[in-house]
Order: sequence, then C-alpha cells, then structure tokens
Amino acid sequence: MAFLDPAWLVILALLLDLVIGDPAWLYARIWHPVVAIGAAIDRGEAWFNRGGRRRRIASGAGLVLVLVALALTLGWTVSRLLQTLAYGWVLEVLLASSLLAFRGLYTHIKPVERALAALDLERSRHAVAQVVGRDPQRLDEAGVARAAIESLAENYSDGALAPLFWYALAGLPGLLAYKTINTLDSMIGHRNQRYEAFGKVAARLDDLVNWIPARLTALLFVLLAWLRFGRDPLKAMALVARDANKHRSLNAGWPETAMAAALGIKLAGPRDYGDYQVNDPWIGEGRDQATASDLNRAFALFWAANAGLVVSGAGVAIWHLF
Repeated sequence: MAFLDPAWLVILALLLDLVIGDPAWLYARIWHPVVAIGAAIDRGEAWFNRGGRRRRIASGAGLVLVLVALALTLGWTVSRLLQTLAYGWVLEVLLASSLLAFRGLYTHIKPVERALAALDLERSRHAVAQVVGRDPQRLDEAGVARAAIESLAENYSDGALAPLFWYALAGLPGLLAYKTINTLDSMIGHRNQRYEAFGKVAARLDDLVNWIPARLTALLFVLLAWLRFGRDPLKAMALVARDANKHRSLNAGWPETAMAAALGIKLAGPRDYGDYQVNDPWIGEGRDQATASDLNRAFALFWAANAGLVVSGAGVAIWHLF
C-alpha cells in the first residue's frame, strides 16, 4: 500500500489524538517519547549545568544543539524506514499522535470547569494546580477560572497547534525537533538561579519556533469567535494587536488576548505564585471576574478550533488529489 499523502497523515494524527489521546495502559509499559526526551535533558543538565555564567550558557547551548540534532536525525531515519513498510503510515500516525496534546489539554483542564460548575472551590483549586504554577489556595472562583482559561489558550498554541504545524511543515523530523525544543524550555528555560544561564538558548529557541504558531492560534480564535459568538473580528484583532505584547511572554500574549477578546473578559493581570507575586497588566476588555460559564465557552472555542483544523487539513488533502 502506498504511503499516504502527508496532509492525510497530519489529519489522522490529529483525529487519533483527539479521540484517544495517550493510552495510559500503553505508556505504563513503555516510555512515552516525551518522557524519553525529558530523561535525556535531565541527564544532560546534571552533567553540564555547572561553572560560571558563560560556561553554563555555552553548555546549555551545546545540550540544545546535540538533542535537537539527534531529534532531527531520528525523525528523518524513522520516517524513511516507515515509508518502506506496507503499512508504515499507520505507525507514523501512532507516533505523531503521541506528540500532540489536544486530548491531554482537554483532559487536564476539563476537571476545573466541572468543579467550578459544581460550586466546589476546593476541588477546582486542586484541579487547576495540576496545570498552572500559581498558588491555588490564594485563588477565588474567578481566579481559578481565569487561570484555567489562560492555560487552555496558551497550551493550545504550544502544546497542540505548534507541534501540528511543525509536523505539517517538516514531517516527523520537524515534529520531534519541536517537541525536543519545547521540552527543553519547560525543563530548563526558567528564569531562576539554577537555569537562567544554562537554559537561555533553550528558552530563546522555544520563542522562535512558537512565534508563527502563537499568531496563527490567535487568528484562529478570532475567526472562530466571530463564527461561534458573533464577535467583531476586526475589533478583536485590534485588541490582540494592542494587548498581546503587554504579556511578559513573547508568544503567550497572542492566544491569551485572542481568547480574552473572544470571551469578552480580561486575562493576565496580578497573579500569586506562592513565593512571589506578579503584577502584570490586564489584557483584553470586559469583566476581570471570569466564571465557569466563561471556561465552558472557552472549551466551545477549543472544539471549534479542532474542527476547523480537521476541515482545513482535509481540504488540503483532497486538493492534492487533483
């Protein structure tokens, strides 16, 4: 059987992830690819994160270079091998779906919405603590809802759409390299004494590979907010252009501001991370008191975005047939 058109591989990987996500029974027996990447990063950090600032920056850059090169090489090798097998495309779809996080994002954040809808503040605090770094015990219902909405918007960009984008653009090598960069940033790209120098290159590279996906996510949210909620797309895009760069992150402000515009609320603003506080400016316009209903509407936008990706991808695949 001929290897499928790349567009069909992308759509099938997306659909498989949406339907089953990462099966717990499977990854209880074998390493998840991201766990393997994380183990390599952890070992490299233990070996090389030492010495003065310049040495740490150079060592961190070297670790990034080696791991990304290995990811590209492994992705290229596996892709070429699978193309020689009769049903190699099935294995590629399975592998690619494990590196997407559409279903995982829903699974981790939906419990927050359920707990808020049940007026169970303690349960909602516990649920949101699994997905954000801020101190949950200092959050009221509005704070919990706001944190969950921000997490849904930001992680849709870098956990779901970005890896799909790089898979569509560069196949398995691009997907595996992106996940390596993203995992490097999540593990060593922190602005603290231990990682600020060692993870500097990882953090900057993560900013680079997420630059386009973050803005595509914002555009997708704005268009779907127009179709789903009747929001004025020009006004929403003007709001995104005005407020996205107020966010401390180069990229996170784009999907978060677009989500805020879609829901008619404010996001970001003052936040408490337990040992320190952040007094960031608000992004968006409207209420600063988010609710369970707002989070529910954010999920409606989430599913509309997924449907939009499937339809547009299928359109590209069908167009390739002619």
